[in-house]
Amino acid sequence: MPVLVEQDPSLVDSLVRAMPIGSHAVSATERALAWLDQHPDEYVVALGPSVDLGSALATAEELRIKRPTVSVILVREDFDTDVLTKAMHAGIRDVVVAGSDEKSLTHAVERAHQLYQALRGPGGARQLGRVVTVFSPKGGVGKTTSSVNLALALTDRGARKVCLVDLDLAFGDVAITMQLFPTHSIEQAVGSEDSVDLAMLEGLLTRHEDSLTILAAPAHPDVRERVTPLLISRILRALRDGFDYVVVDTSPSFDDATLTALDETDECVIVATLDVPTLKNVKVALETMDMLSIARGHRHLLLNRADEQVGISVEKVESILGMPVSAQVATAVDIAAATNAGTPIVVHKPGHPASLAFTHLAASVTGQPVGVPSSATHESEPPRSRGLFRRSRS
Repeated sequence: MPVLVEQDPSLVDSLVRAMPIGSHAVSATERALAWLDQHPDEYVVALGPSVDLGSALATAEELRIKRPTVSVILVREDFDTDVLTKAMHAGIRDVVVAGSDEKSLTHAVERAHQLYQALRGPGGARQLGRVVTVFSPKGGVGKTTSSVNLALALTDRGARKVCLVDLDLAFGDVAITMQLFPTHSIEQAVGSEDSVDLAMLEGLLTRHEDSLTILAAPAHPDVRERVTPLLISRILRALRDGFDYVVVDTSPSFDDATLTALDETDECVIVATLDVPTLKNVKVALETMDMLSIARGHRHLLLNRADEQVGISVEKVESILGMPVSAQVATAVDIAAATNAGTPIVVHKPGHPASLAFTHLAASVTGQPVGVPSSATHESEPPRSRGLFRRSRS
């Protein structure tokens, strides 16, 4: 749905009223860009009068290169030839006057949608899925259990198609954690770098539920050497075509497979526990990711076995790692029991605190409450996730 950037509440109501139902208002261009990162099918951003002209032009320049199918509409109290010239050079598609005629903004949005459809072509644009990589530099932190439960939470009770890829190529446990017995794995794709496509991969997937499928790790560790980074990259790109989310469980090291997955990732979940060695390793890993420019601004910290009795608080963790905690899961016998039974906690007990934590993590990854359409979120409602928007119209 279209996005309006405007700080003045008195202007927001009138401008959103001139836009399609479900349009959102945010207070800063950074939040609009974050929304676009989460919604690749968006087609228009309107920049209201309170947006500084320099910021508006910079945003339009960025979108002109990175998202050419997104039209930028500049809304001003008034403008002159100089503003029009600068807007044109920045790639702004329309400039309208606020308050003069509601229909001028409505028509500008309609033109943006027509252009978007034309640029997509007669067949329509493919909406590519997003890759979510689950990583920890230390083993034994519950990374695979977290990957499985996150993948199930992301399916949103069947509303989304999710593929869970096990890239712990030597000792992957995704299949056994879910008590699945795959007849095929990533091993059967070895040597197919030049012919990987979704149709070929569908024959290698193992179904868990209607909306969740698994690409299992090889049965034997020696196969790991034959799974090339190029193959992994092409597998992940092909899976984007058929799934809303591709969740990748990785090995606890920066090996070639993990680095390739991180290079392809849109969102990265880092799993940590409340012990000094793990936090040290996670901090070093985050510094390494910074140097490699991996998932900047798209990282989510999951604290597993987050028990207060160990003497390290959440605030201390956030201070040490320099990032907020997106979700925390306390130690619980129920989690291990559900895993041992082959029915992960998210499915076995949806109302369990751990299940709710994974659902909250899924909300953080998607950028909106799981199970609640973004257009249904209102400013008067209590926040249910770290959402981007302070108001919407339904």
